[in-house]
Amino acid sequence: MIRFFADILYLFLFLIFTTPLYPLFNHWNKTGQSHRRSAMAQHMVMKAFQTCLRFAGVKIIVEGEEKIPKDTAVLYVGNHSSYYDILCGFCATPTGAGFFAKKEMEKIPLLRHWMEFINCLFLDRKNIKEGLKTMNQGTQYLKDGFSMVIFPEGTRSQDEDPHTFKEGSLRPALKAHVPLIPMAISGTADILENNKKFTAKPTTVHISFGDPIYPDQMERAQQKHLGETIREEIIEMRKKHKTMV
Repeated sequence: MIRFFADILYLFLFLIFTTPLYPLFNHWNKTGQSHRRSAMAQHMVMKAFQTCLRFAGVKIIVEGEEKIPKDTAVLYVGNHSSYYDILCGFCATPTGAGFFAKKEMEKIPLLRHWMEFINCLFLDRKNIKEGLKTMNQGTQYLKDGFSMVIFPEGTRSQDEDPHTFKEGSLRPALKAHVPLIPMAISGTADILENNKKFTAKPTTVHISFGDPIYPDQMERAQQKHLGETIREEIIEMRKKHKTMV
């Protein structure tokens, strides 16, 4: 329990003591320096998340980072079983990335600002029209060179295999003509969700990145089942994680 509340306290203090940066970040946004804002914000969030994971006793083993293209934005596509997927997934990427997050998180004071600073978008899954607008904004972020992360299951699940991936969630990569990177995550639910309430347990998390997938080089029929293709690849990578435990 102490580890979990240490994480909560640290993040709360981070959000409070960094509020003086808001005017600077907003100024950079208004003056066309969004890449400068993003780089600084993601660097600071990376350090904060790494500190939280140390408090929780989490060790991340990353495989396949060399497969991530360095000359373009990418859409990371991952399975989702824990709140800690966000921290671990962010820290596993070379420089961080924005997330497609659930709409409810937009209501959290202070946190919302920092999520926007690192290019997160708030997806309303109940409102198709608003959800489409958000996906289109994600497409524009990818075109502008900002990598994004999406969990196509739509919700957290501790089942053995990921739930069905929603095919439409991958549309931003298809429209932006950027590669998709399968991201298999194992062990995050053991940090928190699989334990007693509010108890964070020291855990080793495995994250593997698959080969980049270029949708614009695929046949239309293949594009229609891209979500299932990536899901199956993630399942296979997670099976390899079990042999490493």
